[in-house]
Amino acid sequence: MITLIAAVAENSALGKDNQLLWHLPNDFKRFKNITTGHYIIMGRKTFESFPKPLPNRTHVIISRQTDYHVPGCIIVDSVQHALEVCPNDQEIFIIGGGQIYNQSLEIADKLDITKVHQTFDADTFFPEIDLNIWTLVSSEFHPKDEKHLIDFTFQTYLRK
Repeated sequence: MITLIAAVAENSALGKDNQLLWHLPNDFKRFKNITTGHYIIMGRKTFESFPKPLPNRTHVIISRQTDYHVPGCIIVDSVQHALEVCPNDQEIFIIGGGQIYNQSLEIADKLDITKVHQTFDADTFFPEIDLNIWTLVSSEFHPKDEKHLIDFTFQTYLRK
């Protein structure tokens, strides 16, 4: 199964200047719980936005730079090559960025989305979720609180 996982604002914003636009600790916990023990596929810029590789996950980084190397990570030149290096018998997560999501949406089986209920000025966006193709199978609303300054909803979509 190929799953795209992302936190997405009401205007489809993902980030700006290679940074997230919000801080939602429960979203980070959900991301960790869902992706731990799996392959995570991402673009180079997304990887470089992390302070270090994420523990207990196999990182597959897509880069056009032929001399790009990161110890302990698998470097490939396309989404197709990224999928080829992942085992077929487990869930594979595509974690960004915008270009990688755009290239992967048509091959994904599932979307795990954290819908952030606000709009943001951004330079990176998630592709449109076409409800003719995707079915919302779960939705869990979380109101803002002392640790979360924005309302958000965990959403899971499956391809029809």
